[in-house]
Amino acid sequence: MTDATYTDPNVTPPLAQAAPLGLQHVLAMFASNVTPSIIVGQAAGLAFGSPDLIYLIQMAMLFAGIATIFQTVGLGPIGARLPIMQGTSFAFVGVLAGVAATLGLGVALTACIIGGIVHFLLGAVIKNLRWLFPPLVTGLVILAIGLYLIPVAIKYAAGGAAQFQMEAESFGSLKHWSVALTVIIVSLALKFFTKGLLSNAAILIGLLAGYALAFALGMVNFGPVAGASWFAEIKPLPYGFEFNLGAVIAVTLVSIVSAIETVGDASATAKAGAGREATDEEISGATYADGLGTAVAGVFGGLPNTSFSQNVGIVGMTGIMSRHVVTIAGLIMIVCGLVPKVGAVIASMPLPVLGGGVIVMFGMVAAAGLNVLAEEKMTRRTMIIIAVSLAFGLGLNLVPTAVQYLPDTLRVLATSAVAPTAIMAIALNLILPKDMD
Repeated sequence: MTDATYTDPNVTPPLAQAAPLGLQHVLAMFASNVTPSIIVGQAAGLAFGSPDLIYLIQMAMLFAGIATIFQTVGLGPIGARLPIMQGTSFAFVGVLAGVAATLGLGVALTACIIGGIVHFLLGAVIKNLRWLFPPLVTGLVILAIGLYLIPVAIKYAAGGAAQFQMEAESFGSLKHWSVALTVIIVSLALKFFTKGLLSNAAILIGLLAGYALAFALGMVNFGPVAGASWFAEIKPLPYGFEFNLGAVIAVTLVSIVSAIETVGDASATAKAGAGREATDEEISGATYADGLGTAVAGVFGGLPNTSFSQNVGIVGMTGIMSRHVVTIAGLIMIVCGLVPKVGAVIASMPLPVLGGGVIVMFGMVAAAGLNVLAEEKMTRRTMIIIAVSLAFGLGLNLVPTAVQYLPDTLRVLATSAVAPTAIMAIALNLILPKDMD
């Protein structure tokens, strides 16, 4: 069998080759997958290393794996049946962290369930909505997500984002920053001076290096690991079902953007692995799987899922298009999610370790937005849309009291960073004349 046959998604390489390739997909996305749950859990007031936070981490791993199986194996029209790796989406972090902090995890997860259902329904019409989200709009939304998250990364690196952590004497100490900088330095060194598995797993290995230094400095508490069980108890609606219209609208808006991202990833996967365009059935199937994975995850305490672009890069790099390779990766994530000790080990990671990793990750999110915006010619019209959209989106998020007299629903929307940026960008792009320059 020649490598050329691997451009067919339905062909499986020999297990000795497929298994390491599947593990490589896991390593490339593992750190990014669990981080959103940690941030949203912390925003909701969950203590780092607590059983509740460990549970959220487990669900992130478990439902990344399940959503990946939806995508690669498929069920009827559900699933692109392409090598697309699913994982917990950073796009929702700004909205969900704000909702969780003010209204609780019950409201946040209920919004995820409903947003996932809407996302699923988009699968039937997604190809007809793409005109609403040109690179100008999607790039702005991605940039807003990254810019919103960067201050969170700095706080984590310095010692934590909670008020009591920022008021602690150790906040911003050399010990904290030495750990965070170790993660950054190791990650960048591996990314740019190595190839293959080491390069693809650069951030994960950087986190391990920072973890080792933190352990040597006495910053790691393995108590929760010893107390964690070996088998997970999966709980439906662990925080109840609490409806809030503003939270639902905010999450649904981000779901639409996430759906467009998935369309792009499905198209990029088909192009990188098989040298062809994605079919309408593959695009619709990818969107169905995205929405179903998000809705099911929300029922059990998992955050929204989306396709992971870094794994598209692995397909392009290896030239192996087999969806069964990514199915193996999904099964590995499911096993990790069913073992609470794995979640406990991750939750024992000191915040400065995580901070070093997310400085890189969130910076890359912002850079990805800039990369998308680079497709647009920087005319006066374009610059006005960028300026006004970001000013509203980030400005209201930074000064939430500016809209304190709005009804709860509108206030949640207005201060979510992502939703106002998206709404303003879509509206201005539709209203401002194309020939104004």
